Amino acid sequence: MTEAVLEVSPAEVRATQAAGGPLRLIDVREPWEHATAAIEASELIPMRSIPENLSRLEGSAAPLVVYCHHGVRSLSVVDWLRAQGVSNCWSMAGGIDLWSREIDPHVPRY
Repeated sequence: MTEAVLEVSPAEVRATQAAGGPLRLIDVREPWEHATAAIEASELIPMRSIPENLSRLEGSAAPLVVYCHHGVRSLSVVDWLRAQGVSNCWSMAGGIDLWSREIDPHVPRY
């Protein structure tokens, strides 16, 4: 994952997890969406709550991978975080929907 790139694929996220690399998954969807389908070990911080959680995110030693349903909200969050000086963050392209289709079909699609 390089800082020049804003997005990573679900396959890259899975490969990092499988290799035991440090990674912090941030789910920026709404609580009802997270209750419907979530990636194991992800942390729910709804998009509207990101500014008030900035200090928790900017101090993260592990790279942040932000995801939503299809990748639109997460890309917006990553753009905002980078503008705040958080450079170790990326949006997961395609969101949890693509994760479900390509990585873990047990994660429900909605």
